Amino acid sequence: MALRLFQRERRSLFGEILDWMLTPLLLLWPISLALTWLVAQNIAGKPFDRALEYNVQALSKLLVVKNNKVQFNLTAPAREILSADDTDLIYYQVVGINGEHLGGERNLPLPPDEEKPTDGEVRLREDVVQGEEIRVAYTWIKMDVKGAALILVQVAETLKKRKTLATEIVKGTMVPQFVTLPLAVLLVWLALVRGIKPLAQLERRIRARKSDDMSPLDDTEVPEEVAPLVSSINDLLSRLKVSLTTQKRFLADAAHQLKTPLAGLRMQADLAQRETDADELKKSLKNIGLASIRATHTVNQLLALARTETTGRSLAKQRIDLVHVVSEVMADSVPRALEKQIDLGYDGPAAGAQPTYLEGNPTLLKELVRNLLDNAINYTPDHGQVTLRLLTDRFSGVLVLLVEDSGPGILESERELVFQPFYRTLGTNVDGSGLGLAIVMEIAQQHGATIAIEDADLPGHPQSSGTRVMVRFVGMNPPTPP
Repeated sequence: MALRLFQRERRSLFGEILDWMLTPLLLLWPISLALTWLVAQNIAGKPFDRALEYNVQALSKLLVVKNNKVQFNLTAPAREILSADDTDLIYYQVVGINGEHLGGERNLPLPPDEEKPTDGEVRLREDVVQGEEIRVAYTWIKMDVKGAALILVQVAETLKKRKTLATEIVKGTMVPQFVTLPLAVLLVWLALVRGIKPLAQLERRIRARKSDDMSPLDDTEVPEEVAPLVSSINDLLSRLKVSLTTQKRFLADAAHQLKTPLAGLRMQADLAQRETDADELKKSLKNIGLASIRATHTVNQLLALARTETTGRSLAKQRIDLVHVVSEVMADSVPRALEKQIDLGYDGPAAGAQPTYLEGNPTLLKELVRNLLDNAINYTPDHGQVTLRLLTDRFSGVLVLLVEDSGPGILESERELVFQPFYRTLGTNVDGSGLGLAIVMEIAQQHGATIAIEDADLPGHPQSSGTRVMVRFVGMNPPTPP
C-alpha cells in the first residue's frame, strides 16, 4: 500500500496522483542524502589516503642495514612533518624482523594475522586506537639481512579532516535541494492542476445538461486517457435513451389500451345506475364483470411484459423439466377450453421419460406457455382444437415446443408484426390487448430460443388453415436428467 500523505474521507483523483508523485519524491530524498554522504566520504578520503601512502613510502626509505641489523633513523625534519597536522593525530610504527619495535607508537594495531605480506605493496585499512577510529596505510619492506625477513611500516591518522570535508561536500550538494524540492512540489502541483483541468470542464458540461438531454458527449476536447470513459458514458446515454423511449411508448400504449376497458366500465356503471328493471340491471352488472375481467387481464399482461423486459441480464435460471411446466399450464387452461368446448390436447413425453430438461426461469417459461395457450384458445372458435406438442428434434437434438390451433390462422405478411406490443390482427372479434405474443417473444429471447409461425392444417378442420407456433430452444444446452 502506498504511503498516503494526504488523508481524506473521500479520495480524489487529484489527491491520488499527487500522493503517488510526491510520496516517492519525498521518500527518495533521504535515500539520496545517505548515498551522497557515502559518496562524499569516499571522495573526501582519497587525497588523504594518497598522503598516507606517500608518508609510508617516505618512512620506508629511512630503513637502513648496519652490521646485519635493520635500523630506523627518523630525522627531525621528517618527525616535524608527521606532527605538523593540527586537526588529526598522526601515528607511525616500524616493526622489525622478529617483531621487535624499531620506532613509533608501540600500541598501534598490527594488520590481521591472515593477511599475507607482500614486499613494497602499500595497503589501507580501518582500525581503532585508544577508542578512536583511524585510517592506516601500511607496507612490508624486504631488507637485505640474514633471514630475508619483511619489515612492517605503518602510518595512521584520525578521521576528523575526512569527516569535515565530507560534511562540506554534503552541504554543498544538499543545500540547493532544499530550494529545488519545494519548487519541484510546486511545479508538480501546477502540472496536476493543468492536467486535470479537462476533467473539471467535462464535469461542468455534464452538470449543465438538462435531465432529458441524452445526446452524446463531445469527446474531441478530452484527453486520450479520458476518451474511453466518455465513450462508455455515451454508450450508457444511448442505451438510456432507447430505454426511456421504450418506456414512454409503453406507457402511452398502456394508457391507450386501458382507456377502452375503463371507459366501458364507466359506461356500464352509468347504465346500471339508470336501470329500474331487475333483469336489465343484472345484465349491466354482468357486463361490468366482463369488462373488469378484460381490464384485469390487460393489466396482468402489461405487468408481465414489463417484468420480462426488465429481467434482462439478471435472469435467474435453474434446472427444470419442461414437461412439468407444460403440465401445470395445461391444467390451468382446461376450464377455459371446456367453456368453449375446445379439444385441448397434449402430445409429448411424460415427465422424466426423455431429455426434456433445460436451464431456464420456471416463472417466465410458464408465462410463455400460458400466453401461447391463451392466444390459441382465444382465437380458436367453439368446438375447435388446440394441441400442445413437446418433442426433441432427432437431427439437432433441440427441444421444440409446438402450439397448434384450428383458428383462422395468421397471414404471412403479419407473422412478424404480431410479436409487436399491442398489435392485433384485423378482422377478429376476440377480446385482447395484443401483448401475449410480445411477452412470448421477450421470454424466448432471454432463453436463447427462436419462434416461428406457420399454418397448422390440422386434420378434420379443412375450413381453416389454423396456426402453429414453434419455439425452438436452440440456445439452451439441456442437462442430463437425474
